[in-house]
Amino acid sequence: MNSGFLSEDKESPCHYRRALEVVSSKWTVLVFYELESGKKRYSDLKRQVEGVTQKMLTQTLRQLERDGLVNRHVYPTVPPTVEYSLTPLGETLMEPMRILHQWTDSYYDSVLQARKAFDRDNT
Repeated sequence: MNSGFLSEDKESPCHYRRALEVVSSKWTVLVFYELESGKKRYSDLKRQVEGVTQKMLTQTLRQLERDGLVNRHVYPTVPPTVEYSLTPLGETLMEPMRILHQWTDSYYDSVLQARKAFDRDNT
């Protein structure tokens, strides 16, 4: 099992699948939306990303850092202050994420209606 978002399998025929692995976690998307406005401390992210556990936030941030999408900066204070921000590579993902957000705003109600119709017709 691959422990990272990016597949290291060079034989994979589908680069799109590897790209989806980067952003397929709902926590990744929510962290990105929070970091879009600038640097955030861990405690701010924990508070603002509704429903995320400490474990999942930590795992998500570590993987995003590993993938080169998020910077982690530790300030030498007592206790240490840690801030996270998007890297230039991470910022390149914001435009497609904004488009997905716009699509969701425009069409998600249609998805919900389709689900209800499907469930009604198939029960």
